[in-house]
Formats: sequence, structure tokens, C-alpha cells
Amino acid sequence: MSNYLDMDLLRFTTAGSVDDGKSTLIGRLLYDTKSIFEDQMQAIEDASTRKGKEYVDLSLLTDGLRDERAQGITIDVAYRYFATPKRKFIIADTPGHIQYTRNMVTGASTANLAIILIDARKGVIEQTYRHSIIASLLDIKHVVVAINKMDLVDFDQAIFEKIKADYLLFSNKLNIKDIHFIPMSALLGDNVVDESENMKWFSGKTLLQTLESVDLKQDINIKDFRFAVQYVIRPHSTDFHDYRGYAGRIESGKIKVGDTITAMQSGIASKVKSINFGTKEILEAEAGMSVSITLETEIDISRGDMLVKTESLPQSSQEIEMMLCWMNDKKAQTNGKYIIRHTGKEAKCVIKNIDYKLNISTLEKIEEQMLGVNDIGKIKVKTSSPLFFDSYMNNHATGSVILVDEFTNETVGAGMIL
Repeated sequence: MSNYLDMDLLRFTTAGSVDDGKSTLIGRLLYDTKSIFEDQMQAIEDASTRKGKEYVDLSLLTDGLRDERAQGITIDVAYRYFATPKRKFIIADTPGHIQYTRNMVTGASTANLAIILIDARKGVIEQTYRHSIIASLLDIKHVVVAINKMDLVDFDQAIFEKIKADYLLFSNKLNIKDIHFIPMSALLGDNVVDESENMKWFSGKTLLQTLESVDLKQDINIKDFRFAVQYVIRPHSTDFHDYRGYAGRIESGKIKVGDTITAMQSGIASKVKSINFGTKEILEAEAGMSVSITLETEIDISRGDMLVKTESLPQSSQEIEMMLCWMNDKKAQTNGKYIIRHTGKEAKCVIKNIDYKLNISTLEKIEEQMLGVNDIGKIKVKTSSPLFFDSYMNNHATGSVILVDEFTNETVGAGMIL
């Protein structure tokens, strides 16, 4: 584990209906990968005994909030961290109820993979459709369909195959490229971390093996260099009298010293003179790294500007179409005024029109002039100054925005640019 810092990170989200065993599955994953402290283990063993359970209730590990415990449901997004020798993981445990769609969107927005739980006794239900549609809208590249509670259907292969066929029939309409089906019992541990003795007929990978081996390299946009300037560094010191560096995070693509870049705000091109990663000068950098860049010529660049490679420019416009998940009790309506935040830039905006609301269970488009809390719909906004963006499908970082209430500073909507 000496190379812990260099290890791959997989972010995944879990979604399922109430009582599909989501909390038990996460508890089982943490327990069987030895990611639980002894005092935590003792606490849940004691709590299980107090509740009169004959087994250790692993769901108690994740149902951390008191009102969640009382209701036996997940309300907010909870993040859990664990690691194996092959990879680091961040789990976003998100609620399954329709009234918490916004929380699911929040938890899933940074995920590489989604685990969608299905109760083997119930099969594909409306919430399965909804969770899969949200995963598709958020362009999550990898989905694991975890067919849980197989112990309650006698580990019957025919039931697993039927649910798999039903799901594939529906998922053909969605934008999900990589789907894995795993029959499991989170309660007993079958096919979560360890291979199942009860389902010898299943020759696929366990859940952990799937999480450890999913290929994430294909998911990153390495073609389009996008660097949102967060800060201009001017030390004005004796050693760095003329230093003018632009600090930020490389959202996608790669850059090396000598490459020609364009500052989008002015449209002026220059060459990369140097790249600094912390205190170290490096020759090239790639997506995910926070660096400071200096240029060969002085250009007027400030926070909110975007540096890109001259041969692959993003779109630039003041009129932007997007799918918007509305998160506020006060409805979104035409002519509503907000602040839009995109990478490091902020501008005022107005909703020009609302095209439709999406039925998140059927994909049906409903004509609507307003969006209520947890609704997802297609809208067009006009911004006070141009944004430099890509479509969300091409580049998550430069294709996503948030809308903020200009008076309360609350985040009221999350948008995916079309």
C-alpha cells in the first residue's frame, strides 16, 4: 500500500428502493473488506443484540443519522471511504424516494459507476427505471445491476435471468454503455466480496472484483484541453519579479510546455512557457492535476477565463440549452433570474423558456411552464456574458452548471448542457 496516493480512485453511487438492502450491501462491503474499526463493529453487534436480531445488522453501519435510523430510510447523501490493495473508493449512498431526486443527482453527479439494487422477489419496478434514467442523464458510464436477496428466492437462476432480460429490454432506450449483472445476498455475503457457494451457476465476477476491475481510462476526455483559471499568481517578490502564473485545475485533456493555447475571454493565442505542479516545474500535465501555467506572451487573463488548446475550442454562447434538475421549493419559471456558476466563472442569467418536464419513470416529455422541486426538465437560459462550454456528454466538467438564488445564495438547480 506504499503507493496509496497514486492509486486509482473509483467513485460510485448506490440507488435502490426502500428495503432493497442498500445499507446492508454497503455495510457488507465495508465489513468484508475489513474497512471497519473494531469499536464500530462492537457498537453494531451490541445494537443488533438490543434489537433482538439473530445476526449482525450491517445496515446499522451506514444509517448514521438519527431520523434516518428511526424511519429506516436514507434521506441525505452520505459518503463512505474505503480502499483495497487495487483501488480507492468513495461511495455516495443516496436516497431512493422520488422526493429526494435532487439528493440522488447530487450524489451521482461525480460518480464513475452506479450500483442499482433490485429485490429478487420484486424484479424491475418503477424506481429501477427512475434510478437508471438518472444514471443515464448524468452520463454514468458503468452500471452494476445488483439483484439482491437471492437467498429469499432459493438462489434460483431462472429468477436472475428473467430480471436481467427485463432490465436489458428497458435499458436499450438509455445511454448506458457498460452494464454488469450480479446475483447476490448482501445479508449473507454471497457475491459481494466473496464468491457464492450457493450460486455455482454464476460464473461472473463478485461486486468487489467488478469495482476493482472496471476500466476508467476510457471515461476521461483526453482530447480537449480545458483549464479554468481560478487565480492569477503575481508574487511581486525579488526572486519572481515578473512572474505571472495562472492557477487552476485541468478539467480534461493534456498540456505540455510549448503547446499553443487560446485564452477564451480575449480569443488571443500564446505558447505555454512553464507548468508548475506545487513547487516542482514539470514538462507536461493532464486531467485532474491542479497546476499553475505561465505563457510566453502577456495576455489579459483573470479568474473565470478558460485556457484551451487552439485546435479544439469549446462552444461560446450567451444562450444555453440544458437539462436542469430543480432543487428548490420555490418553482423555476420563465423569466426567473439567477446567478449561473460554470467552472470558475459566474454570470447573471434569466430562464428564457422551459421546453418540457421529464417523467423520470417513463422518459415521457410533459409540456410545462414551471419546474418544481425534484423535477428534471429541458430549459434555455440567457447569460449576461458568454460561457465557454462543451456538451455534458463530451465533457462533464465543462458541461455542467449550477444555478444560484442571487438573494439567498442557495443552490437552486444543477444543469447538464446539451
